[in-house]
Parts: sequence; C-alpha cells; structure tokens
Amino acid sequence: MDRTLVQEILEVVEQAAIASAQLTGLGQKDEADAAAVEAMRKRMGSIQMQGRIVIGEGERDEAPMLYIGEEVGSGTGPGVDFAVDPCEGTNLCANSQRGSMAVLAASDRGGLFNAPDFYMNKLAAPPAAKGKVDIRKTPTENIKLLSDCLGIAISDLTIVVMDRARHKNLVSEIRSTGARIQPISDGDVQAAIACGFEGTGTHCLMGIGAAPEGVISAAAMRALGGHFQGQLVYDPAIAQTSEWADYTKEGNIKRLNEMGITDIDKIYEANELASGENVVFAGSGITDGLLFDGVKFEKDCTRTSSLVISTLDQTARFTNTVHIKDGAQSISLK
Repeated sequence: MDRTLVQEILEVVEQAAIASAQLTGLGQKDEADAAAVEAMRKRMGSIQMQGRIVIGEGERDEAPMLYIGEEVGSGTGPGVDFAVDPCEGTNLCANSQRGSMAVLAASDRGGLFNAPDFYMNKLAAPPAAKGKVDIRKTPTENIKLLSDCLGIAISDLTIVVMDRARHKNLVSEIRSTGARIQPISDGDVQAAIACGFEGTGTHCLMGIGAAPEGVISAAAMRALGGHFQGQLVYDPAIAQTSEWADYTKEGNIKRLNEMGITDIDKIYEANELASGENVVFAGSGITDGLLFDGVKFEKDCTRTSSLVISTLDQTARFTNTVHIKDGAQSISLK
C-alpha cells in the first residue's frame, strides 16, 4: 500500500455514498445497499492492485458482488485486503436519518481479521483512556476510569449504546453512575470512531453490535491511537436477536470452530483485529452524522464529505469534494 492508493480508496467510498444517497428517504434499504455495492465494486475494479474482500456482503453464494474472498482491482500491483460496508446504516439511509455512511478498512495482505458474521461486544474510548479502560471490567469501573483519564465529571460523559433489548441492564448500570446515554438505532462504526476525536460529544461506545463492523472500527481506532476491544458473542440468549431464533449456543460454537476460531472467548485488541503494517480507514457520509455531512445534490455538482485515517503518514484527513457535473455553469464555494 502507498499514498496514491489511499486517494483511490477515498474515491471508492465517495462513489458508494453518492450511489446510495440517491435513494435516501425512499424507504428502499435493500436497493440503497445494492447501489452502494455496485458503485464501490466498479471503482475498486479500476485500481491497480491485487485486492481481496475479507469482510463483505456475505459468502459467495449469498452475495453477487463484494462477497468474502472476491478478488477486486486490476490484478496487478500491491496485495490489499478490504473490509467493506458500502452502506453502513441501511435503515438510516432508507429513512433519511443521521449516521449512514459508506465505509471500508484496508490493509496489507493478511492484515485484517476475517471476522465471522457473528455479534461482538465492543468497547471504544479516546486515546487518553487506551489501555486503562478494559472490556473485562464492569461498565461502572470503566466509566470511573474514563472520567479520570479525560478529566471530565461522570455526569458530563456521554456513552453511546445501540438501542436493543439486550442492552437493558447495560443502560441501567450506565445511568446508575450518573453518565448520559446516547442511544442509536444503527451505525455503531461512526459512533466508535467519534470516540477518537475530542469535541464530538461522544466519549465511549459500549455494547453488542455486528462483528464485521467491529474490524472496520478497530482499523480506524488503531490509526487514531484510540482504544478498541471486541469479544465475539455466540450465545443467542445474550445476542437476543430474531436472526438467531433457530440457532443454539452449541451450534454457534461449532460454527466458530469450523472457521478456525478455537479461543471463542478471546478479547481482541485493535492491533489484532487490524494487524497489518499499513492500515487505512475511509468513510464518506451518506446522511449527515457525527463526523461528516451527507451527500448534497446541487444543480451543477454533487458534494461529498469524507474522512480518511491512515497509518502510512499518521494522518486523519477530513475531505470535502465537489463532483462537477457536465455542463456546469455555477458552482458555489460552499
């Protein structure tokens, strides 16, 4: 991987965001996702690289494009592994709600954990709390540590938690400390990354979300120097999701073992989920969110707002791009 490739990766998420944003608010989450997938794959195909999807839209028999194991790119150049979520927060996009974005993580070949399609208990926190908060501790302990590390009163801390029935006890415990809860319906990647930046009003992410998105969050937080830990969830009684209504704990453990995961209770650190020498995160807003604006369609141009975080040069670049339409006559500065 090199810096030229990073620019192309930015364009990959921009194109996916634009394609999906054309369906914002129409209630068509599957169509929005499909549009983003097609646009992302098309742009990837023009990059001089030997790309491989390690986290994507599903297994080959489940997804026609960007399936796990699919080769992308020209077939020549550097070997790059990708974890992609072309439309993170499909419901948010369909309902024109905040927080939907096109995201991916990229690394040298073999540098991203091939997370199974399971759930993951996650803990994200600012760089100042790295290595001090710990997912093994109770939420109360971590909130006290977070307060000390940041020099912020517990009553001024905001903890993001997915709005799910499985988090009822977690929410109760967090509120018992005096900290504030910010519930989100979908899209915990952006919430996790927001913990890495001061001034977002987001101080911590706790709770269970999708494991593949955990790898993307870990890549960004590793590049930022923030704290991220994840632990796979395999017990349907803990996940409490209708998708696992017919699954059993024993069956899920067997599935993990068949995937080569024998230490099923392992706590993964950010540098284990994103272990490559070079790691890049790229995200582009579909709708407005914590980190950047959504796509704006204007008469003579389309505007995108994006973020690229890279270990290649230790940068976090916020980018506003004006995509000029053919025959454009008047483009405003902002």
